[in-house]
Amino acid sequence: MALAPSSANLVPIFVHSLSSSSFPGLRLCHSCILSPCARSLTSQRRICLLGRKRNDHAKLPLTLCEAFPDALLFDCDGVLVDTERDGHRVSFNDTFAERGLNVTWNVGLYGELLKIGGGKERMIAYFNQVGWPVGAPQDEKERNDFVASLHKRKTDRFMELIEKRSLPLRPGVARMVDDALSNGVKVAVCSTSNEKAVSAIVKVLLGSRQAESISIFAGDIVPHKKPDPVCSN
Repeated sequence: MALAPSSANLVPIFVHSLSSSSFPGLRLCHSCILSPCARSLTSQRRICLLGRKRNDHAKLPLTLCEAFPDALLFDCDGVLVDTERDGHRVSFNDTFAERGLNVTWNVGLYGELLKIGGGKERMIAYFNQVGWPVGAPQDEKERNDFVASLHKRKTDRFMELIEKRSLPLRPGVARMVDDALSNGVKVAVCSTSNEKAVSAIVKVLLGSRQAESISIFAGDIVPHKKPDPVCSN
């Protein structure tokens, strides 16, 4: 997916939603970037999202755009890699089993839990709703430490999946990143996932050379997680 020559007054594109097919099915045009649907991330944040197939763009050529954006901001889970169902969910369940907790998150339940940004926040909300595991602390601070411990172990298990390349990049991601970086477009990953996990995905699956040029804003780096826009701003 080649990028075309640059023009002035461009804004970042936040890639947070992709079609279920692959990158060749995406449509983004010159007007998407320069029109009101592409406001600056620091203003109204109304940006044309890759993966959203708009009817009025149906006949446009399948190119990233007719001008380079200033920056390309990727979400991680479900965008760079399909991680949620067969990555994070599996790692959560393996951690629960390892700790002797009678907890299993099936696909449907996990889909609902994904409405909550952040793994630690997700566990706390779940336990508050269904009841905390037997033996879990009663004090709020100790419960937070308990959840943080579970999340750290879950991240380690998830990292093992990444390092084994059990979860591949989505089709077209590497090519899009290569094209952007080779043409001077800044690339960043903005995610509520753990910084360690996001960094591993970028370094292992995109390569160390590319990783050196990609900024990562993830996990607890920011004070508030999605849907708060602070991570992307």
